[in-house]
Amino acid sequence: MTLTVLIAGASGFLGTHLGRELTDRGHDLVALVRRPATSPSESTWDPYAGVYDRGVVERADVVVNLAGAPTIGNPHSGRWARELRESRVTTTRVLATAIAGSERKPAFVAGNAIAWYGDHGEQVVTEESPSVGDSLLTQVSREWQDAAEPAAAAGARLCVLRTAPVMDRRGAPLKQLRLLTRLGLGARLGDGRQRMAMISLRDWVGGVAHLIEHEAAAGPFNLCCPQTPTNAEFTQALARATHRKAVLVAPRFAIRAAAGRLAPEALGSINLRPAALEEAGYRFRDRTVDDVLRAGLT
Repeated sequence: MTLTVLIAGASGFLGTHLGRELTDRGHDLVALVRRPATSPSESTWDPYAGVYDRGVVERADVVVNLAGAPTIGNPHSGRWARELRESRVTTTRVLATAIAGSERKPAFVAGNAIAWYGDHGEQVVTEESPSVGDSLLTQVSREWQDAAEPAAAAGARLCVLRTAPVMDRRGAPLKQLRLLTRLGLGARLGDGRQRMAMISLRDWVGGVAHLIEHEAAAGPFNLCCPQTPTNAEFTQALARATHRKAVLVAPRFAIRAAAGRLAPEALGSINLRPAALEEAGYRFRDRTVDDVLRAGLT
């Protein structure tokens, strides 16, 4: 069955790869763009002004939101924090409201992040686990998810993508971490015992495409590999993969000073499992940290 999929954030790293996969599967794509549209496969919108083509939403079978300012930035900047929040919450709210007001009620696949959970230590975390703590990204992720609720309240199928860092050599964070490790600057963060969830690009793309096509799938979904390593395990695995040694340690006080509002994400622990995605029938290609790095560095 061919689906018409409307995507916000289609030109970003994840959006580009997802769009390619959906096209290969025979689906029709329309990208929401912030400039004048140049083809029938584009539609202009301005989420901050609440401007969009209602007809393009009405014709869609699925709406996907991957829009958002980069997470990597100056964590000490108030402007960066505002853009981080507003770019996610505003775009999600506008699309959720548009879906709620449509007649067809297309499915809504809404981007989000595993920061929603907060620090859970060694406790196994699934989609049933609560959100704890008040770090910046945890607060943003809560607001981000809440902004999608009007679509579900109106009867649309809602999938919330709680995405772990996607490991691929062409994008953050692996691009930077690979370079540091190859320069001999790979370092464990603190004691390295904190769990560090991640996912390969091909499993992220495959998992999201599966949810788009799987009409029974709804609710939050953890996009992460099934076996979450510790930071120390990841650091050593990356060192092996790049044929280097990683013997440095970044002290916790230094991380707090450098990372600012992002320090809880570097030092916190989320021992995550993709329980709902596996229950929905997705089969992972990369289940361990070594699998993820092998795929990401190839």
